[in-house]
Amino acid sequence: MVKFFTGSDADKAGDYNLSHIDLINHKGEIIDLKYIVIEMNIYESIYKNAVTGSIVITDAKNQIGRLEIQGLERIAFKLASPGITDAEDLLDASVETGEPFHVYKITDRKQVNQGLLVYTLHFASREFMRNLRTKVSQAYNGRLDMAVQKILQDENYLDTRKRLKYEKTGNRDKIVIPNLRPFDAIQMIADKAIPEKSDAGVGYFFYQTVKGFRFRSWESMVSKQGSSLRKPKQTFYYMPLKHKDESVENKIEHDFKSVQSYRFINNFHDVAANTALGTYAHKVISYNFYDKSFVSPEYNYHTEYQRTVHTDFENNTKDRNKHPVAGGPVDYDNEKNISEYPESRVSLLGTTQFLHNRDTGAKYGLDVEQDGVFNAQRISQRNQIIHGTCLKLVVKGQSYLEPGDLIDFKLRPVDSDKVDVEEDSRYGGQYVITKIRHQIADDTYTMVLECAKDSIVNPAFAGQPEHKASKRKGDLEDIYDSSTNIYNRHN
Repeated sequence: MVKFFTGSDADKAGDYNLSHIDLINHKGEIIDLKYIVIEMNIYESIYKNAVTGSIVITDAKNQIGRLEIQGLERIAFKLASPGITDAEDLLDASVETGEPFHVYKITDRKQVNQGLLVYTLHFASREFMRNLRTKVSQAYNGRLDMAVQKILQDENYLDTRKRLKYEKTGNRDKIVIPNLRPFDAIQMIADKAIPEKSDAGVGYFFYQTVKGFRFRSWESMVSKQGSSLRKPKQTFYYMPLKHKDESVENKIEHDFKSVQSYRFINNFHDVAANTALGTYAHKVISYNFYDKSFVSPEYNYHTEYQRTVHTDFENNTKDRNKHPVAGGPVDYDNEKNISEYPESRVSLLGTTQFLHNRDTGAKYGLDVEQDGVFNAQRISQRNQIIHGTCLKLVVKGQSYLEPGDLIDFKLRPVDSDKVDVEEDSRYGGQYVITKIRHQIADDTYTMVLECAKDSIVNPAFAGQPEHKASKRKGDLEDIYDSSTNIYNRHN
């Protein structure tokens, strides 16, 4: 059973403040579930437009039948780490100061013994349900982030009361939404967005956290305005505490920073997949329907890498060489690096000028010849995040963390027993939280963090091989030639 605390200070890492969990049915009747909930999970991600969750219930009084639960209920609660007073750092789904979640289905209902049911209630944010019930058919003109604000707040669409934190876009355009669900409409805009403070970043992330909505670029997660360092919100260490270690003064703070377990979902860039997906090199044939012309810009990962900021950003000349894949030759018969094979991926992009009586391209609202270049940059950056180094951490619950936050993971090489050794330069360093699972079970609040990075701590410089392989061509042999017939060779 979930335990309930309301203390101002933590007695141990993993404590939490949770005064109630109320189920409100379609008639307005309220049932306090706090004595029958055995587990609660809340999920948020930079790849998801809405927050979802689940509650596992043991029911000995047939509450599911008495309340006539049918998928129109709401779940109200307020969750926080002890000592948290700022409303920005709470998971507030209360009726009084927040907004309850909406139940949308029941699963795994089973009778474990005589008189005892176990089932799971699944819930999501109000906007998740509004998105399913409404469509956007409207044109928006001007800065792209302003269109997102209007869709979110329009009472005919998402009608959200939640706070939106957004990054201004540097491009303006007329966007015609062709009868799409609100989340799909915003995602269409996000794919076209270019940050105002970035030279080369393309594409935004639109997602919901338990604290509100976010519309922002990857650059905003790893830096401030693309030019100054962003301080990590938390530093984590893989350092199990020895109970008699007197050198640790604050064991609670130690446990908050300590990683219970970790594993790498992706250990490094999947070179084969990223090559095929166009992460390193990409030729985009951009066809202009207006004047029947085309251009074929070629994207080069190592060249473009220097123009954008990344997770281990320090704002100095070393940043340009912190790419996980070195720029040395990848084949024995030439000097080309992995970014110099544009035929790795070839795609066709249709565009046009004067679509809305402006001399701009149809994709980003800028120079029509830049549509292909920007599209390749957007695809490459998204691949670097999804198919790059991805880390999963299990830590004690800290309600002020959210997807999009920057953290620092201190990791020493496994073959080192020295405490002063330099951290792992490839897998340690700064990461962006991409997903969070908040889990309340028994008397412990834990978080499962999924994190991503698109760089390494120390620059990677390409070297030259000491001995180059021979360029001799392989022999050609006709298997039916009488002089070299493989069937007669040993006769």
